[in-house]
Amino acid sequence: MTSHMTYAEAMVVGLVQGVTELFPVSSLGHNVLIPALIGGSWAQDLNVSAPESPYLAFIVGLHVATAAGMILYFWRDWARLIAGFFSSLRERRIATADQRLAWMIILATIPVGIAGLALEHAFRVVFSKPIPTSLFLALNGVMLLWGERIRRSRLQSLATPGKAPLSVPVPGAVQPPEAGSAPGAEPASAPGPRPASAPEAGGWPAGQREGPPTVTLDDGREVNPGRDAEIARAIKADRRLSAMGFGQAVLIGAAQIGALLPGISRDGIVTVAGMLRGISREDAVRYSFLLSAPVILAAGVLKIPDLTGPLGAGIGGQVIAGSVLSFVGAYLSVRFLTRYFAKDRPLTPFGIYCLIAGLGSFIYLVAR
Repeated sequence: MTSHMTYAEAMVVGLVQGVTELFPVSSLGHNVLIPALIGGSWAQDLNVSAPESPYLAFIVGLHVATAAGMILYFWRDWARLIAGFFSSLRERRIATADQRLAWMIILATIPVGIAGLALEHAFRVVFSKPIPTSLFLALNGVMLLWGERIRRSRLQSLATPGKAPLSVPVPGAVQPPEAGSAPGAEPASAPGPRPASAPEAGGWPAGQREGPPTVTLDDGREVNPGRDAEIARAIKADRRLSAMGFGQAVLIGAAQIGALLPGISRDGIVTVAGMLRGISREDAVRYSFLLSAPVILAAGVLKIPDLTGPLGAGIGGQVIAGSVLSFVGAYLSVRFLTRYFAKDRPLTPFGIYCLIAGLGSFIYLVAR
């Protein structure tokens, strides 16, 4: 069987896959909707739900390149976490922050792995069609906007004099000391270095909007804005994430199951789930990135046999071209988003985009 996919189609899909997999706007949703909106040969060649189509294998195969871009950007973090995992096996204990977080990522990946193997085909056949996908994309936008609204309400509740804070804490806000702790002591749930100028309830001073805030390390050294500060902030974030507990880590990770629906973003739903559980937006985004890499990589590896078999006949060059653009798109996207959320910027623009794009696509597809 000879598969039909042009280089133009492969390159557009590759770039869209790399970018939208990291942005909270659903890569699968875009890869279903774009061919349908363009129409013609695109709609015929790039149909996810069509039987014996190489398209699904192609876009999932691109996940290997997408994951490679993410892993390259976070290679220092992954080196720490992998070292923590093997040291925990060697020492037969889970003691350090890196050891805890490594096991949290592994355990939190299990639910979506099982659900993906069991439900992926059924979800693709039933839901991976343009009109349902457009509605799910709009729903994704509502979810992002709702998550931001809940976050603002919690911050306002904490800032209102005489009003008791909600039961779910907001990281960054000063929490009352636990019984028996010394007055003025740091809460146990917030280990690690603190940003030198971090506000108590989120948000950075206007003068620091142009770059990541200076970070004070455990030894008292201040790291200047830039990549070094970003690395120091990542270590600090991992320490906070490792303190959230295994149950909560798995619960937030299980939210990825919702991303089996085309139009629902994996990173978006994990970020909102984390925010609802009291994790700061920046930490929730980071956790979503750390969870995404192994899932995306595993999904891509599982589809490689399809691309090397009959379904991949005649599209080897297209796969390479799409993979290169997917790799570049993923690397640049995660670089941008890491810095975007480090400035305490909201999910709102992405939510508005998904809502408009989803509803606009729905109206167009129904009316044409």
